[in-house]
Amino acid sequence: MRKLFLAGAVAALAFSQTPPPADAPVKPVGKPEKIPQAGKDGWVSMFDGKTLNGWKAGEHPENWKVVDGAIVGGGPRSHLFWTTQQCENCEWIAMVKINKGGNSGMYTRAQEIVADWPKGYEAQVNTSHKDPVKTGSLYNIVKVFDKLVPEDEWFTQRIMMDGDHIVIKVNGHTTVDTHDTTYSKGYIALQAHDPGSVMMYKDLRFRDLSKVKK
Repeated sequence: MRKLFLAGAVAALAFSQTPPPADAPVKPVGKPEKIPQAGKDGWVSMFDGKTLNGWKAGEHPENWKVVDGAIVGGGPRSHLFWTTQQCENCEWIAMVKINKGGNSGMYTRAQEIVADWPKGYEAQVNTSHKDPVKTGSLYNIVKVFDKLVPEDEWFTQRIMMDGDHIVIKVNGHTTVDTHDTTYSKGYIALQAHDPGSVMMYKDLRFRDLSKVKK
């Protein structure tokens, strides 16, 4: 446990260790990453830009729709699971946008498609929700309190899980680099957190690291 704590602490040294005031300014971390090309270096597209084929909501499927080439979620709690392939050792990335006061998350290795909060790793998506844990965090493991991206603007969040090694990057900037063994395999999912939140995801890419030459 001490090793895990220290790893998480080192990964977050560049960020505030106590929650800033609610009106604290954004501390930008650069521009969105270039999205990998599907069909190259093991990357595949997770979303066709037109339908939710390959995705399944655990509850409230009416919360999710496709608008202007993006998956848009909102309403009461719902998680949209990508059913095409599970993640054991994988990497995935998306362009993300969250509204003012919104809260969402990007789950990896979620254990089941459930009408509940999934058990798995959550990369937080939150710029100005009352929850002090912000975008770039590995929820309940490594907390980032700084606002790294503005609300209502596109950014990239990349999640890599290779064995017990977990890395999260926001606009190419590493916010989490830690180790944890709680979950070894499971689904990827997008989270609609609560009424009033509106989240958008597009250009989603995935690759199975076991099939990528190292």
